[in-house]
Amino acid sequence: MKSIKVLLSAAFAVVSMSAVAQDFSDPQYAKWGETPDERRENIVNSQFLKESIDNQQYDMASGYFKKLVANCPTASQNIFVNGIKLYQKRIAKSKTLAEKKANVDSLMWAYDLRNQYFGSHPKYGSAYILERKARELLTYNQSDRAGIRKAFNEAIEAAIAKSGAANSEMLAIYFKNLCDDYVSEMVDADLILAEYERLSPMFTDATDEDKKNKEQFETAFGLSGAANCENLEKLFAKKLAANPDDVSVLGQAVALMSRANCESDFFFQTTEKFYQVKPSAETALFLAQAFQNKKEFEKAKLYLTEAVKVEADPAEKVKLYVRIAVVELAAQKFVESAEAAREALAIDPENGYAYFILAQTYALGNGNCAAGFARDASFWAAYDTMNKAVPLLEGQPETQADAQKFMATYKSLFPTSEECFFRELDPGKTYTIDCGVARGVTTVVRYRQ
Repeated sequence: MKSIKVLLSAAFAVVSMSAVAQDFSDPQYAKWGETPDERRENIVNSQFLKESIDNQQYDMASGYFKKLVANCPTASQNIFVNGIKLYQKRIAKSKTLAEKKANVDSLMWAYDLRNQYFGSHPKYGSAYILERKARELLTYNQSDRAGIRKAFNEAIEAAIAKSGAANSEMLAIYFKNLCDDYVSEMVDADLILAEYERLSPMFTDATDEDKKNKEQFETAFGLSGAANCENLEKLFAKKLAANPDDVSVLGQAVALMSRANCESDFFFQTTEKFYQVKPSAETALFLAQAFQNKKEFEKAKLYLTEAVKVEADPAEKVKLYVRIAVVELAAQKFVESAEAAREALAIDPENGYAYFILAQTYALGNGNCAAGFARDASFWAAYDTMNKAVPLLEGQPETQADAQKFMATYKSLFPTSEECFFRELDPGKTYTIDCGVARGVTTVVRYRQ
């Protein structure tokens, strides 16, 4: 420690000697003091401030910083750059919570002074200073929730005043913390909704770089609990009343209300409106599932059919046809279900779900077959088709197990040996189904066990 002090004293001596050689009566030094002597002293103290921080002489540095603030606060922004650095170092070296808190308070004071005297700087003015202050308060004193909210709000307002918008990362950080405070019951839902409404327009023209921050912003709102169906409907009803065709607002409403599992008429109307202005297979699938859950099968099919028309990806088209087949099966429209399943298989002959559904249409769609042999024979086609599904469903064990159960059921419903003998149908002989959904399907004769 003694050697450090000797080196420091030597360094200060060099600085002092260099200052003696300068003429501080020159007007360029006027900002450092009223008289040449005052200017010399303040410039030397500014140099000593930096040197003492670099040499970890923080008590000495604190003295220089306070003198400079008292004597020439407008002389140079570097005074505050070094003052902030000083208190950051002191925070890191704090040994007790009380000491850390005092140093954090001093750091915030240094930022406030910098903003007071240099807030109008064109590049490093209030917007820059207050954002750094807010981030550092969050870093060093997370328990000061009210202070953090206040600091970020001041930073956001300064950014808006400067350029009309705020940094997207800062918005996401602030809003995430605000939502955390709501979860901790420190703020109410009205504030969350008001801030969401105020800040979300700043993400309207988000660049690729901003999209991640926008996603974090939306996720924080969606997971906060403030974004419940009642609150969301209140929020978006007002927005959409002003501009019913706003794609961005409609998209926000659909995303947030679907995440909240809303089922109100307003939600369905909004989602349908969103699909009208921006049709997509994803939205159509969502609407179809929602209407299927409500047993409104015609509407479900409508959106799936529309989605098929606009979908170019064959793999996605297969999914849509399978979903149509499911909807039609649920509506007991077995012919239509079979048609959709066959469309899927025409694109992807290895789709286990399509075979799974098609087999059920053969088994259930035999209502126009005569009771007895003709109806029972349709289960040969159902069994064969379900048998194709089983190996293709290895990645879906539950569905595969269901398929095997169906096969066992169908097997138990095969025609009896007596019925086949009466028609001179021996086991293994080919047979073409002549009724029901399976009409025209060629199979082989088997007896009921």
